[in-house]
Amino acid sequence: MLTYIKKKIHRFLVSKKIMQVFYYYHKIFGEKDLGNIDFKFSQKKDRIQILQEIIDLKNYKSYLEIGTYKNEVFDAIKCNKKIGVDPVTGGNVRQTSDVFFSKNNDKFDIIFIDGLHKYTQVKKDIQNSLNFLNDGGIVLLHDCLPNNYYAHAIPRSIFDWNGDVWRAFVEIRAKDNLDSHCINADQGIGIILKRKNKNKLLINILDFSKIKYKYFFYNYKSLMNLKEFDEFLKII
Repeated sequence: MLTYIKKKIHRFLVSKKIMQVFYYYHKIFGEKDLGNIDFKFSQKKDRIQILQEIIDLKNYKSYLEIGTYKNEVFDAIKCNKKIGVDPVTGGNVRQTSDVFFSKNNDKFDIIFIDGLHKYTQVKKDIQNSLNFLNDGGIVLLHDCLPNNYYAHAIPRSIFDWNGDVWRAFVEIRAKDNLDSHCINADQGIGIILKRKNKNKLLINILDFSKIKYKYFFYNYKSLMNLKEFDEFLKII
């Protein structure tokens, strides 16, 4: 019954009419005159290819996915042990990520975060994932490169929505003990490694949830430590 209610709420929030209301809200009150960054992802590898290539290269045995939705990624990944967590659909654990991590005792080689695309939740998912990451493991984070203000804006107002995942990733970029890069592919795939930060972001921000999208728009390359996937493979 609870799952059914969650599905109904989710469908309501992403319905065309509701998103149209939020679109006009952002159009009136949001950041203006920025346009599109024009990321070009169509000729690049997608997240499934990138995940699988890393798994094969590093011979990883355990995979955790946060936010499985229709199992587009989860079903395609080949790994000895797979756990997929989602409160509404897909995967094999029907829980919120917060509940899952509060009860979990396992560690994983590779964790892919693609859950709720809001800064506060993404920040929690990153920290929890790092707590349950094996030595030499890796955390990947989808939707780090919103192409325009509407793709970033909360509440969600368009179908192809990244949210403000990028804010949580920028906060990680400023850490001493986490090496982070963003792959220029498939809506932006953040990569987090538990090791010394080799290109620490020097930024004087106390509350990362307040960074304006305009700042991202003009500084995304340096903020995100942007790389092509082949460049990143040489690093790991």
